[in-house]
Amino acid sequence: MLVRLLYCSRAVDTSPQAVEAILDKARQHNPVSGITGILCYGGGIFLQAIEGGRLQVSELFGTIQKDPRHKDVALLHYEEILERRFGGWSMGQVNVSKLNHTILLKYSEKPELDPYSVSGKVSLALLEDLMATAAICGRV
Repeated sequence: MLVRLLYCSRAVDTSPQAVEAILDKARQHNPVSGITGILCYGGGIFLQAIEGGRLQVSELFGTIQKDPRHKDVALLHYEEILERRFGGWSMGQVNVSKLNHTILLKYSEKPELDPYSVSGKVSLALLEDLMATAAICGRV
């Protein structure tokens, strides 16, 4: 049973080193659990989609909720899926500061990443658009 979970959180430490440490840990641990996904970050906000087995995704989300590097963790969207959309990355990444901000404006009132003010489906559409425009980088 495959599922996709989308959540957002605020970073406690917004330094590039802290974000890279989160990505490194995900890339190290996710393949063992069969987890794939992407992390979009900017302005101190994380927007992340994770895909994999129901139990593995649920356990990872529980760990994230307790992780002291995150605050204001909010579940945006959860669904059973037939196939992965973000299966090419153990944890792909998007740095919002490097985007053309019109893509953000397409999905929100202002050209900034604010998943707290839009629906989970809108946030998922943004991530899919970022994937389609090759804005996601990272490694398997």
